[in-house]
Amino acid sequence: MSALLANALTMGEPSGIGAEITLKTWRDHRSDVSPFFIIDNPDRLRQIANTFEIDVPIVEIDDPKRASQEFHDALPVIPLQNDVHATLGEPDAINSKAVLESIERCVEYTLAGQAAAVVTNPIQKETLYKSGFNFPGHTEFLAELVEGNPNPVMMLASPMLRVVPVTVHMSLRHALDTLTTELIIEHGKIVIDALRNDFGIDTPRLTVAGLNPHAGEAGALGDEDANVVLPAISILQAYGAHVYGPVPPDALFTERARMGYDAALCMYHDQALIPIKALDVDRAVNTTLGLPIVRTSPDHGTAIDIAAKGIAQPSSLIASMKMASEIAQHRANRLGSIS
Repeated sequence: MSALLANALTMGEPSGIGAEITLKTWRDHRSDVSPFFIIDNPDRLRQIANTFEIDVPIVEIDDPKRASQEFHDALPVIPLQNDVHATLGEPDAINSKAVLESIERCVEYTLAGQAAAVVTNPIQKETLYKSGFNFPGHTEFLAELVEGNPNPVMMLASPMLRVVPVTVHMSLRHALDTLTTELIIEHGKIVIDALRNDFGIDTPRLTVAGLNPHAGEAGALGDEDANVVLPAISILQAYGAHVYGPVPPDALFTERARMGYDAALCMYHDQALIPIKALDVDRAVNTTLGLPIVRTSPDHGTAIDIAAKGIAQPSSLIASMKMASEIAQHRANRLGSIS
């Protein structure tokens, strides 16, 4: 991976805080992150910068490889082809084409080797659904864009904790019906590979959460841990990693417990996301495993309720930028050691 390649940042929901945190990241932290460019409407960014008195010069570019050259002096922006008509705090489905265009072009540039990684500002999924968007979220849409039938897996990561939910955006009842030994194995292998290739951990330590309270209490509180989760762990233990569990979920996230593993494989969405958001929401990053490109995103939403107030903090976007660059470098190092 060339050190000259910049990260590609999407616009996200134009009525949310994406533009604000992007401008603040460049203004206050451009020396702390690798160069990046955003695909957005330059005039919109200038207007928001003026509204919130964020002093950021903007330069329009047409080649992603120019971003690193311009980044020190101005925020590089590749203009959108679709118009954006957005009022902060008021999402409108009319902007869906522009939102999706920004994502598609960032992926295209990264697949073509013109950008190092994709960093996505948060999207307002409900607004996209109104315009016919048929994907549960970013993760599934990205998998469609890269082709090759990848099985994308969502990891939430911070300096304090890495968690991966096996079942994600579905009701808890549906999650219980969906969970299988094979699905746990599939996710576990992707996580183990990512810990090696994306995070540079040669012998990963993966802990697996139990599904039921007390991991089933020897069958007294349900037999899924013995019949569904435990067989998956037995298979994963032969995959070149330290894998153990099922661990009672209420004991998995204490400070002492977290010292014993590199990532926790959880059975459903909230089992994974509640602890990381409670422990380290400002530094938590959403990264998609199992894709041929690097993708990270802030672990927060569009924050529509504060979008017009100018008080958004860019800490999670900064963490996303740093993690994207680190993962890209780890992958490059791994490829270099293999070749």
